[in-house]
Amino acid sequence: MGMGNTPIVILKEGTKRDKGKDAQFNNIAAARVISDAVRSSLGPRGMDKMLVDSMGDVVITNDGVTILKEIDVQHPAAKMLVEVAKTQDSEVGDGTTTAVILAGELLKKSLDMIDANVHPTIIAGGYRLANAEAQKILADVSMKVSINDTETLKQIAETSMNSKQISSSKNFFGNIVVDAVRTVTEKTRDGGYKVDLNNIQTVKKTGASMDETQIVKGLIIDKEPVHSAMPKVIKNAKVALVDAAFEIKKTEVEAKIKITDPAKLNDFLMEEENILRRMVEHVKATGANVVFCQKGIDDLAQHFLAKEGIYAARRVKKSDMEKLAASTGGNIVNKIEELEESDLGKAGLVEVKKIQDEAMTFISDVENAKSVSILVRGGTKHIVDEIERSLIDAWSVTKVAIEDGMMVTGGGSTAVEIAMQLRNYAASVGGREQIAIDAFASAMESIPSTLAENAGLDPIDILIEMRKQHKAGNKHAGLNLFTGKIEDMLGLNVIEPHRIGKQAINSATDAAVMILRIDDVIAARGTPTPSGPPGGSGMPDMSGD
Repeated sequence: MGMGNTPIVILKEGTKRDKGKDAQFNNIAAARVISDAVRSSLGPRGMDKMLVDSMGDVVITNDGVTILKEIDVQHPAAKMLVEVAKTQDSEVGDGTTTAVILAGELLKKSLDMIDANVHPTIIAGGYRLANAEAQKILADVSMKVSINDTETLKQIAETSMNSKQISSSKNFFGNIVVDAVRTVTEKTRDGGYKVDLNNIQTVKKTGASMDETQIVKGLIIDKEPVHSAMPKVIKNAKVALVDAAFEIKKTEVEAKIKITDPAKLNDFLMEEENILRRMVEHVKATGANVVFCQKGIDDLAQHFLAKEGIYAARRVKKSDMEKLAASTGGNIVNKIEELEESDLGKAGLVEVKKIQDEAMTFISDVENAKSVSILVRGGTKHIVDEIERSLIDAWSVTKVAIEDGMMVTGGGSTAVEIAMQLRNYAASVGGREQIAIDAFASAMESIPSTLAENAGLDPIDILIEMRKQHKAGNKHAGLNLFTGKIEDMLGLNVIEPHRIGKQAINSATDAAVMILRIDDVIAARGTPTPSGPPGGSGMPDMSGD
């Protein structure tokens, strides 16, 4: 047998390999499945998804990133689109569905070009040029917004809520969101603003309607007083924050105490009582009338505290203790005997309220409220969870608007403006890249056409009308989904932060370029291979080997 017939085995048996166009088509098909999964949830007329995990837990949402996190995605190319949504969520907090649809559309447009033998590297180069130009156009059409312009900030928050379940009460929630974000905003050294959203805390309780959601300038601690005789309402509270136990210290090593005389036993027990009494007396001497303790409080100490009329809560979470310190201006002390009057925080009111059979402590009327609590109410657990997700989106966009001070109009108006100017730009770029820039422009238009589709309107008619108005110079012409007409979005107050579009276009381009440049997929045996439709059995096809 000649040398020529000896098979050379390089890859392990059972390895599946897709090369060239096959690999590209499979990857693009998988990414598009992900993009189509969230497509119908875009915009105010978008629908919700019900997701059930392996444990049977149910999530009902139309938040793009939540949908994609809950789906267990196997395909490697599809996972990249999930990453796009996660990046968008961490950077801006909203616009996740937009980013994923855009990435899917860019890949869909590239299929026709690959078919026409345009090299993927040229497509990628064209997309990169288009992205850079789109960012310039976006910056040109954006407008200024300032932290003092509460009405505009409220409209930005409301635009983000338009597509959520709470859209019917967006006016009510808009006020809460702007109030909360402005409370936790801090000025930076260079005159800008910084918003730390960790200082906004949500406490969810079912029962009551969502319009009974309330904002507390201060904190809600999920604790009740340790003793029933303690006061339930304390005005002008002086708050001691203690990270030490109101208990008798146990020795680290094993120790025995021998008592031979019965009278000594009584002395021993009295001394234990006195140690606890001294602890409480020391707290009382500093003037504190509210104690939040991160550790335990002995039964006897509880009794002494109650007798002194001091409110005390135990085993308070560390994160809550830090928020209490920031809000009340108190210091957390690690030794009770070292607590001084200067360590105490101040609050105008500390009160215990019963909410749905559970007592909670409300700390409000704080001088320098650096943290805010929102008590979210709703009919069922699923509704409360979705309200919380919607609020997080809303205050994320408000934060971004305050930090960047830039906004653009929504309703697909910005996307159409970018598409129109990109087409003019494509003509000025020589070479084959201009085909890709044109394709990028068409992909941008998938945003208004998806909005129209979800509202049951004809996307082609809508696009033609929008292009016509933009050609005539109306940069803010977008789709009013409730009337089905093309209207001025600025007049309708449909506005969003500049960063939503900026980040969505950036990450969609990056993901599309990355997937386009793959021309060979080598999957080891047993891994879910990219062959066949996503969601198949995932086992390599051995028949042809």
